[in-house]
Amino acid sequence: MGATYQHYIDGEWTDGEGTETFTSENPATGETLGEFRRGTPEDVERAVEAADAAYEEWRGLSRIDRAEYLWDVYHELKTNVDEYGEIVTRECGKEISEGRADVVEAAHMVEWAAGDARHPSGDIVPSEIPAKDAYMRRKPRGVVGCITPWNFPIAIPYWHMAVALVEGNTVVFKPAEQTPKCATVIARLFAEAGLPDGVFNMVQGYGDAGNAIVQSDDVETILFTGSAEVGHKIADSVGGVSGKRAACEMGGKNAVVITEHADLDIAVHSAVMSSFKTTGQRCVSSERLIVHTDVYEEFTERFVDVASKVAVGNPLEEDTFMGPLIEAEHREKVTEYNELAREEGVNVLVDRTDLDADEIPDGHEDGHWVGPFVYEADPDADLRCTHEEVFGPHVALLEYDGDIERAVDIQNDTPYGLAGAIVSEDYRQINYYRDHAELGLAYGNLPCIGAEVQLPFGGVKRSGNGYPSAREIIEAVTDRTAWTLNNSKEIQMAQGLSADIITSDDE
Repeated sequence: MGATYQHYIDGEWTDGEGTETFTSENPATGETLGEFRRGTPEDVERAVEAADAAYEEWRGLSRIDRAEYLWDVYHELKTNVDEYGEIVTRECGKEISEGRADVVEAAHMVEWAAGDARHPSGDIVPSEIPAKDAYMRRKPRGVVGCITPWNFPIAIPYWHMAVALVEGNTVVFKPAEQTPKCATVIARLFAEAGLPDGVFNMVQGYGDAGNAIVQSDDVETILFTGSAEVGHKIADSVGGVSGKRAACEMGGKNAVVITEHADLDIAVHSAVMSSFKTTGQRCVSSERLIVHTDVYEEFTERFVDVASKVAVGNPLEEDTFMGPLIEAEHREKVTEYNELAREEGVNVLVDRTDLDADEIPDGHEDGHWVGPFVYEADPDADLRCTHEEVFGPHVALLEYDGDIERAVDIQNDTPYGLAGAIVSEDYRQINYYRDHAELGLAYGNLPCIGAEVQLPFGGVKRSGNGYPSAREIIEAVTDRTAWTLNNSKEIQMAQGLSADIITSDDE
């Protein structure tokens, strides 16, 4: 197996304070990919101290000078897409085109953040008083804690960290314990880019390390992407602490609405992509398909046909559409939800929970395999299977009759509000959906996956507070100051407020 991989703290690779290690495994084969040091709260404390000590010097650089470090990272990502994409696929199991896309997305995010350094920051605002200049400036907040998930193990960390660093913050990074090798790639790229010691720090490990970041008095901002359960605990933990801020992007029970005016070629294609890409393990994956009764029979027949045959296999092969689930515990969860759906009385149309032996590639018998599970359910029934996030290829077909208002009511009947799509050739239906669907990410005549980095990424309701990526993350990692400068020798106030100083001598 070779040497044990280390943390990266204060410009050095280090074993840290703890003695425990953990392993990373290929979810398609069960093969061990490496052994990693397990971080402790003491390691986090040291990383936070290093980040805090580096902050003043780092924020003292111009945005452009800070961005120069990231251009080296960008070029490394761009020139090694195939190499790093294979690492992603081997460690998190998504098929190889998705592994490569993960790296490309990371490169795009670094490019966006570094390029933004030369764009205006802040706003010039007109004053009521001609002799006054009014404008807004942004300032970095300090140490930013970044806690990221396994399903986009290179892309999402750069969503968090690229903007945070360009804006003048320092970083303590706790990656998902399922994908520590991908995190090591990230740390190596930052180390090779020559960032000053302490500006970027990485502590590998489990929830105790993440919690230590959240609880640290010296971490000003928490950027979190992951489950709603953990995200809400983080938000609750820091919500009452003065000066603390948490930007959390969490899960969803996302839906694709297919109206009576849908192009069914687009509808079926969009539904399959939304439901089964990454084996349903995207926070934006669709687990509900809300289909108008006029097209329900034809759509269902076509969708079920594809779901019955969609290629599950070795994620390193180009002809695979779905790889394995991330780990055995998650396969158990998805299986339990499939069984729950049956218990709740739905009509199962496709059940590939347990794949036939000939569907599992040779040498991959220890992988965490599952195929699509598709069923019909009553959209008005209070079922757990249609309201709770499964995070797998578990899909409910919900037939509706009536107008677009009815479809959107079903769409909104969930505590989540992350992503969704509408398929329709009627622009009025699309515009109604646009204005009334309770979502942070919405698509028309497209899958509900595939966000681009220059757009905000986040949800509403239980799915988060809407600014964990790209442009909107600037709001999370900076504070705004409204400046007003008087260019006159006289003081004149807005709103007609008198500037006269009146003393008792004036009586």
